[in-house]
Amino acid sequence: MSHFYRAYGLILRSQKPIQGLSPLPPEDDPSSHQDQVSIFIGEPQAWVNAALRLAVQPIYVTAGWDGVADPALEVAELGDGEFFRFSYLDGTRFVVDAAMQRIWGTCPASLTQEDLVTYLVGPVLGFVLRRRGVLALHASTFCSNGLAFVLCGEGGAGKSTTAAALALRGVPIQCEDITAVRERAGGLWVAPGYPRVNLWPESVSSVFSMPKALPKITPNWEKQFLSLDGKLAEFEKLDRQLAAVYLLAPRRQEDRAPRIEEISSREAVLQLVQNTYMNYLLGAKQREMEFDAIARLVSRFVVRRLIPHSDPTKLSMMCDLLQVDSANIARTMGGAPRVSVHDRR
Repeated sequence: MSHFYRAYGLILRSQKPIQGLSPLPPEDDPSSHQDQVSIFIGEPQAWVNAALRLAVQPIYVTAGWDGVADPALEVAELGDGEFFRFSYLDGTRFVVDAAMQRIWGTCPASLTQEDLVTYLVGPVLGFVLRRRGVLALHASTFCSNGLAFVLCGEGGAGKSTTAAALALRGVPIQCEDITAVRERAGGLWVAPGYPRVNLWPESVSSVFSMPKALPKITPNWEKQFLSLDGKLAEFEKLDRQLAAVYLLAPRRQEDRAPRIEEISSREAVLQLVQNTYMNYLLGAKQREMEFDAIARLVSRFVVRRLIPHSDPTKLSMMCDLLQVDSANIARTMGGAPRVSVHDRR
């Protein structure tokens, strides 16, 4: 039996159920979607065994963590680029084919499927998106008036914390950490990610005033998740047209923060280029295409700087600013389509 899910505009077909992903609705025919990826978990398939016998050429190696000398992550080409291997320090492994249509993953018995899925929905699918030519921003996205508003910034900037705070106000959240943007139907469209917002304990404390208010994403991690299941918070399941991007600046201890301010097109392009997902694995040609896509985005859509306050009690004030500003932008786009043709199939 196959299980079908939708994430980042991709249809994922798995022989095993995957917790945390958004199932494809029963009335939606998977065969009508071209962007399918097959997921294999556990015992390696024949194609995986063949791939693992090929020559290995590392293309990216991170530093270790917590004083460990071994790399936290190694990404390698297998053969002449027919496959790619992701090797994590904790023993989790993935193999992806060059067509970005098959993914195999496994982890040690000491870990859980939730551990493996954490890597899958982040770096691995992020890699697949980039290799498929999709602009993937390091960003969370909320929706207002049927439009997508992107919160973009580096790790620790507060994207997820802000998204969670907005979610508890009834604002639908479309993406967490990765925002996949595609050019279609005369505009730029954001595809839904998965129905969770992942938070570190300090962020949970900022939003809930309790560091252990939410379940852990896995028993082996301290990170927790806010479920976008309609109980406390809503998940935006449809593709939505991009309306604006907010670039999160470093937090400041000043009277004028939080605030939203204008930013020059040149600075907006440079900051967005620095905040695309897994850009360290792009080749020169892919980098050039990415730069062109970002330049088009900046020339056609609102891009503003969002300056948070370093005091976490000011988070509510920043949410107020975002809700007012996004509503004003939505009014100026009153004639914009609300649902992509892609979602009417």
